[in-house]
Amino acid sequence: MNGVLWLLLGLPLVSGALLALTGSRGRRAAPGLAIAAAVATLGLARGGCRASGVSAPLLAGIDAAAAVDGLSAVLVLTVAATTLAVLVFAASEFGRQDARARFFGLMLLFAGAMLVTVTATTLPLLLMGWEAMGATSWALIGFWWRDPRRVRAATTAFVVTRGADLGLYLAAGAALAGGVGSLALAELPEARNPWLAVATAGVVLAALGKSAQLPFSFWLSRAMEGPSSVSALLHSAVMVAAGGYLLLRLEPLLVSSPPAGAVVAWTGVLSALLLGLVAVAQTDLKQLLAASTCSQLGFVVLAAGAGGAAGGTLQLVAHAATKSLLFLVAGAWLVALGTKSLPRLQGAARRHPVVGAAFTVGALTLAGLPPASIWVAKDEVLAAALARQPVLYAAGLAAAAVSAAYSARALWFVWRPPATDAEEGCDAERRGSRAIGGSMRPPLVVLAACAVALGALALVDGWRRALDADGEASPAAWQLAVSAGLALVAAGAAWVWGGRPLPAAVRPPLAGWLGLEQGARLVVVRPTLALARALAALDDRVLDRGVHGAAAAVRAGAAGAGRLDERALDGLVLGSAAAGRAMAAVANRSGEQLVDGAVVAVAAVTRRLGRLARRPQTGQLHQYYAQAVAALTLLAIVIALVR
Repeated sequence: MNGVLWLLLGLPLVSGALLALTGSRGRRAAPGLAIAAAVATLGLARGGCRASGVSAPLLAGIDAAAAVDGLSAVLVLTVAATTLAVLVFAASEFGRQDARARFFGLMLLFAGAMLVTVTATTLPLLLMGWEAMGATSWALIGFWWRDPRRVRAATTAFVVTRGADLGLYLAAGAALAGGVGSLALAELPEARNPWLAVATAGVVLAALGKSAQLPFSFWLSRAMEGPSSVSALLHSAVMVAAGGYLLLRLEPLLVSSPPAGAVVAWTGVLSALLLGLVAVAQTDLKQLLAASTCSQLGFVVLAAGAGGAAGGTLQLVAHAATKSLLFLVAGAWLVALGTKSLPRLQGAARRHPVVGAAFTVGALTLAGLPPASIWVAKDEVLAAALARQPVLYAAGLAAAAVSAAYSARALWFVWRPPATDAEEGCDAERRGSRAIGGSMRPPLVVLAACAVALGALALVDGWRRALDADGEASPAAWQLAVSAGLALVAAGAAWVWGGRPLPAAVRPPLAGWLGLEQGARLVVVRPTLALARALAALDDRVLDRGVHGAAAAVRAGAAGAGRLDERALDGLVLGSAAAGRAMAAVANRSGEQLVDGAVVAVAAVTRRLGRLARRPQTGQLHQYYAQAVAALTLLAIVIALVR
């Protein structure tokens, strides 16, 4: 079964890469090929949930390892099923003139990266999936790259999440320093202090950034510039779900660092409450759904911090089905009616009954009304919060009430009777928009059924055991009743309030996403740019001048050295040359005198020897005999001595 897991991870990645590279040649066949790959991935996901772990050597002592357990099995199935539904919907969202091969290829890569992330058991492999997911999200949000506004939005989302992603690299370095040489996720809690605290902080930073929790939430607002099917996948089971999954996966790490658990829990509940209020103030349907994503994932983060991994997992799955449904409905209405403004969508549910019914199911599920899935999931989370700290439970209940309010407000607009031509109504013929494609409706029906039916998962025996969460707190009957009653009251109040705007004192900050982007620009962007400008000025005015001054000094020194060379050294050389010539002349004269003297002396000695040699030559015979006798006598004496 190990091959099944490798195939599960490789199929969407390889098929997505090949499809994205075909360009315009694969435009016609792209939807069918992508859907076929998604169907195969879903089939492999069912088999992969029974597979054991796989690994491959990466570095010395560090493997790229993946495995499927109770938590990752739930996420694998969720990602595969949601991807298939979104791709079927997108087949009608994009026309043949669009770059469909690139779009569907990137969507498969996006989903494949999430599958790698949720099955990874070591930090290196998790980082690979994490980074690939961020890169493909940037490409998908800015899919219509000819529009500068969309490209800027994609860049903002990428930079914010990328900045938070650095926390995982910090965690990896701290784990190595703390003695976790294998970088296995299960071994991170065993790191030595203070590296344990550093690793925990890095993981929390990366997870909060990816899940668009406070203070990173504003990037999700900018991500709405992408196609609706991208929003449906990104806001449900992929990307934002990765942060919540990571915190649930590494709950033992939070337990080993109690302050980190408290920070995570409070960040989650405050995100759920405050971003829920932001959703109430929105007049754009996609912006409302984006803010609600931050709010709903706040419950997942709360569950991780409060020790409720089972409730957090159930909330993650229920939210994936619900939010993908709602975003696909928003995309269908955008195609059919040409708008995503809530005032201009009045009557949309009446004009398109099937789509309107699907939206109603999704909105009521999002509101936390019984018997839908999020009602049960939220109470599972709130039960863990109550066991951890009662004030967390109270804040979570308030956030649940706000969820019901913004869901009911969206329903009020789409079910309001259509406006007349004289008003801002949703008149498709007047706007010249397209009809809702045939492939758009089946995914909506399936997702609506899942959004409702997943609530029954909490009633099935053994689901906690599959997640190794038998000891976690579960909601009592009174808790289920309280949350349901509170949701009904909040939804009723929002319906009565209708389309009236919020009070002027609170509307601007809530409609502007609490000024989070402006705050980030003020606290991070402007100081960074100011520092960059200051360093550039330092470089231009001080360092450049220093370099130029040093160069001028070198040039001046060189010029001085040149003049010294010309005047002093050249004179010295010339003087040395003259002295050399004089010495050469003296030496020449001395040599001439010495040689001539030697020749004269040799000649004189030779003449003297010649005169001496002529003396015996007298011409008298007796003298010659006497000389011969003397020579022979001398020779005899020498021979006698030698012997």
